[in-house]
Formats: sequence, structure tokens, C-alpha cells
Amino acid sequence: MPALFISTMRTAVPLVAGWLLSLAVQAGLDIDSTTVTGAVTVALALAYYLAFRVLELAGTRLRGTALQNLAGVLLGWARPPAYPSVNDGLPPLTGNSYTSVS
Repeated sequence: MPALFISTMRTAVPLVAGWLLSLAVQAGLDIDSTTVTGAVTVALALAYYLAFRVLELAGTRLRGTALQNLAGVLLGWARPPAYPSVNDGLPPLTGNSYTSVS
């Protein structure tokens, strides 16, 4: 489930940031049809992404590769993203592991 949250946030944050930047460029709080259209577009894009990511995860957990592949294709890529676990990172540095260059 953490991968779903991470991948959703990686999609939602740029969409919201772009929308907020477009509002900042206008430098006003007038709510016109363009602003409403932008907000609805962001909300629908996030709902679409989240719906198909949940279906993709359900297909993975139920070992239903057809469901997983269909949801993946509708997201633009047939496989879900794979994020490295915390344990796959670099080993921790020790006090004497840094060497200087002369």
C-alpha cells in the first residue's frame, strides 16, 4: 500500500503545483470558468489515476495479470512502478570511510 500512496503523490503534487502556479501568474483571486476548469481537470486526472492504480494493485494481489495489465495499459505502462525498499540503499557511512584526495 505504501507504493500506491507514493505513486499517487508523485502524480498529484505536480498537477496541483502546476495549477497553483497558473493561479499565481494571474495574481488574483477571481474565480472564473478557466480556474474552475483547471481545478476540475486536476481532480478528474487524479481520480482516473487513483482508480486504475487501485485496480492494478488489486490485480497484483489477486494474481490476476489480465486486470493488472489492462489497468497498467490504461495508465500508459503495462507494469506498476517498482520503488526500491529502504534496505536496498547504500550502506551507512562509518567514521573512516571517507577518503580525501590530495
